[in-house]
Amino acid sequence: MLLEINPEHPEPRKIQQAVDVLEKGGLIAYPTDTVYGLGCDLMNKNAIERLYQVKGMQKNKNLAFICHDLSNITKYAVVDNSAYRMLRHYLPGPYCFILQATREVPKIVLAKQKTVGIRVPDHPVIIALTLALGRPIISTTAARPGGDPFIDPAEIRDEFKGLDLVLDGGVGGDVPTTVVDLSEGNVEIIREGAGPIQSFLDPASRRR
Repeated sequence: MLLEINPEHPEPRKIQQAVDVLEKGGLIAYPTDTVYGLGCDLMNKNAIERLYQVKGMQKNKNLAFICHDLSNITKYAVVDNSAYRMLRHYLPGPYCFILQATREVPKIVLAKQKTVGIRVPDHPVIIALTLALGRPIISTTAARPGGDPFIDPAEIRDEFKGLDLVLDGGVGGDVPTTVVDLSEGNVEIIREGAGPIQSFLDPASRRR
């Protein structure tokens, strides 16, 4: 189902409709500050397995956690002082940070390296959704493996037949997040995307 939603001031009734779908183990699509995402409830194993199937993605590929702010990140990721300063500087924003996972993370979404990807998008719809759900959404780009992101919500609905709901916030972006690995204690750019990387290359600028 396609549900139009105000991208700047999402209607609470529509957010609750999406939360109801998630709590029943459903899969949804939603706008973010970069590209549309596909996601489900972090705590629903069956939904996570369906998410892999619907996207056509192998289970050794990582999914990201979308959190509403930094307050609940430490439940799922090990964040030392240096990493926290960096997350506070760049989030919310178009970045995904890879960190060591805590024991709270379901095994089905853990990489072999026991790491997780953390996102706090700068977009009212997905932030309202995670706030209303009360826990992170497990997320992946609305794209086929190796393909470009879909930007049209109607195309997303038609392409990914297993989705239960598509929140239509208008045409989405086509450049995914910048992925930054902090899991080994240093900064490694895994993928350059929508988030600028120049300040990572110039550490002094992060202290301004």
